[in-house]
Amino acid sequence: MNRFSIHRVDFSLLIPAVLLVAISLSTLFSIDILYFRQQALFLVAGVFLYFLFLSIDYKFFALYPKQLYAFIIAGFLVVLTFGTIVNGSKSWLELFGVRIQVEEFLKPFFIIVVAHFLSFSKYPNILKYPLSILLTVPIFFLIMRQPDTGTALMYLASFVGMLLMYGFPLYYYIFSVICAILPMPIIYQFLRPYQKERLTTLFNLTSDPSGSSYNAIQSLISIGSGGFFGKGLGEGTQSVLRFLPERQTDFIFASISEGLGFLGGLSIICLLFFLLYRIYKIAQRLDDPYAYLIVIGIFFILLTQTITNIGMNMGIMPIIGVTLPLVSYGGSSLITSFILLGIVSSIGYENKKLQTLEIT
Repeated sequence: MNRFSIHRVDFSLLIPAVLLVAISLSTLFSIDILYFRQQALFLVAGVFLYFLFLSIDYKFFALYPKQLYAFIIAGFLVVLTFGTIVNGSKSWLELFGVRIQVEEFLKPFFIIVVAHFLSFSKYPNILKYPLSILLTVPIFFLIMRQPDTGTALMYLASFVGMLLMYGFPLYYYIFSVICAILPMPIIYQFLRPYQKERLTTLFNLTSDPSGSSYNAIQSLISIGSGGFFGKGLGEGTQSVLRFLPERQTDFIFASISEGLGFLGGLSIICLLFFLLYRIYKIAQRLDDPYAYLIVIGIFFILLTQTITNIGMNMGIMPIIGVTLPLVSYGGSSLITSFILLGIVSSIGYENKKLQTLEIT
């Protein structure tokens, strides 16, 4: 671990992150002051861990890939054994009265393990590709045992993103897509009723207005009723009067759009995509394949999370319980987002320092 220096901080990442959290806290305060207080505490923990991971040289993690992989597997097994069921998914662990979504905290280590295998394993590509898939199969199996489709999608997004950017031949991916599509009709038969309802709602939003379509319809009403300038924080009928389910987590984008209008929603989208743009630009400057894959994995997981959550709120994506990075209420999601940004900032700083040494 390096001694902390203010020069390690990437303000092009930290400033938009802080602005997103500020909008989130303002909205949560208008919804329920208890959410505001708890999220403020989560923010303190998140900022602390941001600076902690900012101070760690990313090469440190390359020393313990097997231990990190074992830690991930053990984490999911502990949750499945001792976890608490919330909204039908056994993905929460209760410690000293605090609920922790373990799978959120395991995201950074999953990305690091996959990046390490792709970067350092000596297998030829024809073996490395299927072996990387086999490496992740136990993790996806444990996630689906909870079951948590939303989290599985986020892990899959980062994994596929890293595979794509690693540069395997195109026909590897074509073959994989065909193998994934063929069993879809069979997989559909094993989906749970609520999962089938979500897919039905996606293609027919008004199929069940008082049931499976209710959340999506209320979200669209919230966004539409905000107009251009919004009703004002604390004045939104859908969010304040609780017509909008999960107004503080899955549908906080709708809550913000109702209170702050089109301008508020657009501000959230612009800040998130600026943040993603900066992460991608950092990745493009990296010569170390290991560092590059870590940053690109973080980019894809945050990109997919952002698109999925906003898509859920706008009725164009299935509702699968995905939070909006740095905006949705919840300690696990907020803290993990800051950890991911801390890792990206650390890699960016170490790369900049190395380039400076090479020039001198």
